[in-house]
Amino acid sequence: MINELKEDAKQRMTKTIEALGTNFNKIRTGRAHPSLLDGLRVSYYGTDTPLSQIANIGVEDARTLTVTPWEKNIVPDVEKAIMKSDLGLNPSTAGSVIRIPMPMLTEETRKGYIKQARQEAESARVSIRNARRDVLSDVKELLKEKEISEDEERRAQDDVQKITDQYIAEVDKALVAKEADLMEI
Repeated sequence: MINELKEDAKQRMTKTIEALGTNFNKIRTGRAHPSLLDGLRVSYYGTDTPLSQIANIGVEDARTLTVTPWEKNIVPDVEKAIMKSDLGLNPSTAGSVIRIPMPMLTEETRKGYIKQARQEAESARVSIRNARRDVLSDVKELLKEKEISEDEERRAQDDVQKITDQYIAEVDKALVAKEADLMEI
């Protein structure tokens, strides 16, 4: 029973780490990366559709993304969606190919993105701690119902804390890597 609770905690914490990686990919660095446009939605025949489902997104060089919509008639809609996004990008269209140059990051914007990355990391830590709290409350419930002994409860608490510490360390490592990536010129 305790092992099932620990596995559940590990799964929830792993999902939190994956979500943090996704959120970090949305934070713009100086380099072009297709995942930057992941959250972008385009009005396609009256439905908000993810950009990746209606266009091919590629990297032309280190500072330029290319977006090639599947249908030529939606090029203006894609261009508008990119301009309206809060990414601060200015696309230029050449026929059916939309080129998106990545502007240089100023010191001020870098610090803003680092602040955003730290907030994302903190929310991931909170999520991991919530998973720990839930598992520990389940363990206490098992103790109340006399399904486990106090020694087993103490051992389970220690094990869950070790798992939590391991995942918090992963969050910290990812944050350090993202900060280094953002400060790279």
